[in-house]
Amino acid sequence: MKHIQTNIKYLRTQKKLSQECFADELNWSRSMVGSYEEGRSEPPIDRLIDLSNYFKIPIDILIKNDLRLSKDTSFIEIGNQRILFPVTVNEDNEDLIEIVPVKASAGYLSGYSDPEYIEQLQKIKLPFLPTGTHRAFPIKGDSMLPVKHGSFIVARFIENVIDIKEGRTYIVLTKEDGLVYKRVYKSGTHHILLHSDNKIYKPYEVMLGNVLELWEFTCCINTQEYDADELKLSSIVTMFQDLKVELKSIKGLERYV
Repeated sequence: MKHIQTNIKYLRTQKKLSQECFADELNWSRSMVGSYEEGRSEPPIDRLIDLSNYFKIPIDILIKNDLRLSKDTSFIEIGNQRILFPVTVNEDNEDLIEIVPVKASAGYLSGYSDPEYIEQLQKIKLPFLPTGTHRAFPIKGDSMLPVKHGSFIVARFIENVIDIKEGRTYIVLTKEDGLVYKRVYKSGTHHILLHSDNKIYKPYEVMLGNVLELWEFTCCINTQEYDADELKLSSIVTMFQDLKVELKSIKGLERYV
């Protein structure tokens, strides 16, 4: 717990509390606070729970991260806790885009709030992106055609589910399914409905309490070309028919292909 002593002192001073007042807030003794901040002893689990409940910060973040390096914008509210949200910048203080590679995507569920996990991701800068924190996620399968398997979706972090725009596409991180890319609709006050553009996949509901992160589509990066057959009108028509999208009559257009 190498960071706990500096974190206790840092968070206390952020609250503008003396050691005595802080001790009173937690029903501790002032000498106990001093001992922890000076590193003469380490708080046991019940004291860590006190700290976690008071600051609304998970215990693993309190003990694993130097919170002096964080900013107010580095935290997001999830449920009743503040989660450290790592934001990477370059030497000019410009936001960089972390790329979640295919091999690392399986571990994203356990590492999404861990600055060490985010730090080891490769980073790029895309100057044409709108303001906001962006990340690039790999796409698997064919549920969101015509986005191809192996493409990357660059998406902007959404802090609150109330900001969801009906029918827009999002990268959604859930406790059960990990990362998915879906078209999102609100479903009552406690659920969202996730739709695939490929209609062979049925939509399904997710409880808002199970949503850990939401990222709104900004752009798509294809990693492979479309085949000539995929670009033929007949292939495009077949694709849209498979998606059950109604098309106007295209009779006579085949001669232009």
